[in-house]
Amino acid sequence: MSSNTDVRLTSGQRLARGLKYSVVGPADLTRGALGVGLSSALSSASWLGSRLRKEDVVPEPRRRKPLLWIVIGAVVLVGGGAAFAIVRRSTRPEPSALPPSVEVAPKP
Repeated sequence: MSSNTDVRLTSGQRLARGLKYSVVGPADLTRGALGVGLSSALSSASWLGSRLRKEDVVPEPRRRKPLLWIVIGAVVLVGGGAAFAIVRRSTRPEPSALPPSVEVAPKP
């Protein structure tokens, strides 16, 4: 029998697994989203670098693509929401199974 602990997940696989196990995997979801965002940013930087190396003339000014900013904003919001949920869940006290030691509604 082979062990699955030696297999490293790609960012896309980690994101898919995090979404599948959203109750138990917020850390995988965050890590996967950050990995996908980082890999796409690196890919874009690589593409831009190769494109700039190919051009010998000064390119004309281009409009910034709003879709790129929307995607970056969505990644930041998803990551922030997941981090907020993790921090909020970890700071919430556990409810006590014992009855209260004092009366909740004192009698007049």
